Amino acid sequence: MIEQDTIRLLRECDAGIEMGTSAIEDVLGAVRGEELELMLCRCRDEHRALKLELERLLLAYGDDGKEPGVVAQGMARMKTGVKLALDASDAAIAELLIDGCNMGVKSLSRYLNQYAAADERSKALAGRLIRLEEQFAADLRPYL
Repeated sequence: MIEQDTIRLLRECDAGIEMGTSAIEDVLGAVRGEELELMLCRCRDEHRALKLELERLLLAYGDDGKEPGVVAQGMARMKTGVKLALDASDAAIAELLIDGCNMGVKSLSRYLNQYAAADERSKALAGRLIRLEEQFAADLRPYL
């Protein structure tokens, strides 16, 4: 049970990191403010560093992770494209990313509860990812 819950939790974290990184990269070209661009790049890099740690844990369990769902990723990209076509301001970008962070925190919190038998390292990594998303959302609020 511990191993199954651990792998499942790590897979969901993997998909979440991919969604977050992809969302940041999708909007980077539209960002106007240099400060916001630096913040997005820093957060993207933090996601990538967490991804490396997560990959090591998955490798230890003989698993290769989970890509985000095609439908979820496609819908997110479509929403981003439509929103930016209507309003490509830094405020609109911040709103999109905050929405994504909030969805990520909600999903990851649910998975953390659902896979309660996961090992402590994996739960700690999920907790760090949740805190990263919460902090990112807070850092974006001044741009609204």
